[in-house]
Amino acid sequence: MFHNDAFRVLDGQECRRLLGRVPVGRVVYTRQALPAVLPVNFTLDTDGSVLLCTSRDSDLVRAVDGVVVAFEADEFDAATRSGWSVVVTGRATKVTDPAEQARLSQAGPASWMPLRDPVVVRIASEMITGRELTGADAPW
Repeated sequence: MFHNDAFRVLDGQECRRLLGRVPVGRVVYTRQALPAVLPVNFTLDTDGSVLLCTSRDSDLVRAVDGVVVAFEADEFDAATRSGWSVVVTGRATKVTDPAEQARLSQAGPASWMPLRDPVVVRIASEMITGRELTGADAPW
């Protein structure tokens, strides 16, 4: 395998720190037996779960509730050829517990879109992986 000092695998703590720096990521899920990717704004819960807010009757909620999904966020700088990418994999569920709903209504995510009948979706952080590219000279 080719070794590259400009590339580094990130540990879970570093992945969570980086996720906390960006407001938008992508939910990767299956829609009608095909891969689908949807950009969403999000926050992290205290346990590292990804939280997003959407309409209760949205296609996204119907597709992901109770299903394992991936969530990806990143930040790149083309000029310096550097950046990072983090992927969280875990089961997505609607938050239905009244106490949890109350807590998240105060401290949880707010959708950037106007919503009717909002619901919070939690993506459990069952597996978290990340990579960082620290800048490299062009190979040519």
